[in-house]
Amino acid sequence: MKFSRARAPIVSLFGISLLLATSSSAQKKEKLARPFRMDAGVQSTRNPATGELVFRRVASDADAGNAPDIRAAIRVRVNLVEVGCNVFASDGTAARGLAQSDFHIFEDGVEQPITHFDASAEGASIALVLDASPSVLADSDTMKFAAQQLIANLSPVDEVAVVDFSEHTYLLLPFSRDRKLLEKAAAGVNVRKLFSDTGGSNIYRSVYLAANELFPGRTGRKAIILLTDGQDSGLGLNLDGEGIRPRRGDPPNRATFEDVVKALASQNIEIYAISTQNRPRVMTPAWLAAHQNVSLVTPAALSLGIPAYTDFLAELVRRAGGRLYFLNETGTIADAYRNIVQNLSAQYTLGFYPPAGQKPGWHSLRVKVAGHGSVRVVHRASYFAPADSQ
Repeated sequence: MKFSRARAPIVSLFGISLLLATSSSAQKKEKLARPFRMDAGVQSTRNPATGELVFRRVASDADAGNAPDIRAAIRVRVNLVEVGCNVFASDGTAARGLAQSDFHIFEDGVEQPITHFDASAEGASIALVLDASPSVLADSDTMKFAAQQLIANLSPVDEVAVVDFSEHTYLLLPFSRDRKLLEKAAAGVNVRKLFSDTGGSNIYRSVYLAANELFPGRTGRKAIILLTDGQDSGLGLNLDGEGIRPRRGDPPNRATFEDVVKALASQNIEIYAISTQNRPRVMTPAWLAAHQNVSLVTPAALSLGIPAYTDFLAELVRRAGGRLYFLNETGTIADAYRNIVQNLSAQYTLGFYPPAGQKPGWHSLRVKVAGHGSVRVVHRASYFAPADSQ
């Protein structure tokens, strides 16, 4: 299914703020607000000068005067680039207790002064994005159980939001530390309720909406945990290049895989994808690590026994940072919960302000840890500076 103008993703503070306002009182009663459809009433177009997608919500006159002002609740650091990283000792254990002075960060090969440092003292912002399309019906109970277990294992200071999707994307609960409400939201994901939500499974549009509507203004560790079968019908993706980036002749409002990656990279959001499909035999963690700096989107993937939908999930994780898990592997469910929580709890966040005159676009990143012997530093390889942030 192609994106239509009426269903394109947007940045919508109005819709999210409205649900936040109703959720504030609802949390006191331990009741969930009505799900908010995140992709309703939106328009999008591509800026011909920058090539970037621009989003607007078409609000009625009645809506315009009723949107609560939540700007005071948003934590904003203009243009600050944050880079989450994990440091591992030679035996594979997480290196904890490092200080800001132990780190050096480089943008495009030039060292930058670190102006923000967080050694996981602050809570993480985590969005659970759960597939509720008909194709995952057989795995829906397992997926909900997975979400419940993940919530139970997170730190009390972590804030979690819950989103589900089929054709459309629904916010069940905005960021919250109320574990009872979070458990209710995750338990309320019901594939059968969305049977009438026909038109396919818009996985990447839902990730895009979550990134752009839930995370703006948030600092520190940020992650989307995506539970899905990977079978997207929204972008028209294939391994020959269709749907990956804009092509001449495409409608100006059509979103692409590259737009999703840019949204994640510009806000330092990692992706932890848990697939309900079987792991392709060749796609071992060692194989993925060996291909960390090489695009996985190639027709050769099929000859290796990698389905296109799994290949794109792996590519999303490769570009944004994070990890890909497979729900059906023996022991993977418990390992996935433990590894995700451990990864987030041991993560360091470094922040710097880009040099004056920096050009929009992709910029390479490198983090070095000095004075602690042979350690392995894991972080995203680049970040995206949108044109409108300059």
